[in-house]
Amino acid sequence: MLVKHGAPVLAHVSDAAPVVAASEQGRPLPGGLDVVDADTAELAYFELRKRERPFVVPLDPDNPAAVERAAYDAAYKGVTDILTLYLWRGAAFHLTRWAAQAGLTPNAVTAVGAFFCVLAFYLFWIGSYWPGVAAGFVFMVLDTVDGKLARCTGSSSKWGNVFDHGIDLVHPPFWWWAWGHGLEAYGTELEPVYATVLLWVIVGGYVAQRLIEGIFMRRFGRMHIHVWRPIDSRFRLITARRNPNMVILVAALLFGRPDVGFELIALWTLVSLIFHAVRLAQAKAAHERGEPIVSWLG
Repeated sequence: MLVKHGAPVLAHVSDAAPVVAASEQGRPLPGGLDVVDADTAELAYFELRKRERPFVVPLDPDNPAAVERAAYDAAYKGVTDILTLYLWRGAAFHLTRWAAQAGLTPNAVTAVGAFFCVLAFYLFWIGSYWPGVAAGFVFMVLDTVDGKLARCTGSSSKWGNVFDHGIDLVHPPFWWWAWGHGLEAYGTELEPVYATVLLWVIVGGYVAQRLIEGIFMRRFGRMHIHVWRPIDSRFRLITARRNPNMVILVAALLFGRPDVGFELIALWTLVSLIFHAVRLAQAKAAHERGEPIVSWLG
């Protein structure tokens, strides 16, 4: 039973009266209920990879901002990349609120994002990198908004989850392929065999990292590799996924060298792959020694 300042707020029971009476009289709660204090408790939420305090906030129709912010923060993943976690968190909040007020569905937001994702691919392919980065930025922000909108409005669906995460999973290798192809049009073409090797390192490293994540989850009770130890969660901020890779590419583009950016994300993908492969091996070794493989989040 969730309580705030000692007063019962929320409990999943068929009859609330005995629970409220026991709480008011200081007796043990019926049905084996435990008391969770909203002011002090921290609960593990593994689906969103975080520990968080449940919130109880008075709802004022004339000033709903506090509740909207609390609900939005509760819907945010705790372990993710640095851009999603810090850079556009505020902007995504306002977009999520606007989408909810406009009656947009999460799948509609995902569909708009998918358009910008394909547009970014095309612009990278023809070497129009800055417009491609702008289109990609819109997609990356909307990729944050759709999930938050689904959770905040209670409109999550199996199809929406497949639609959103399917795009997330599939599109990055196509972006890197398009970036490499656009180097010729931009005027910084790499030697063809070298460029092909770099692309295989980037795409192969991305696929291999995803496989490592899947193996870890299958082996250790559906737990993400990124929440095993604090170092894994910190590395997730910068690991070679789409958003950190885009930071590298944009930094290189600022100096007019998208080719160097392509080389750097190949190197960073290789470093990230080695890190995750070592962490998987260490987890397997610890498990064989009889050590429990559990998340540091509790």
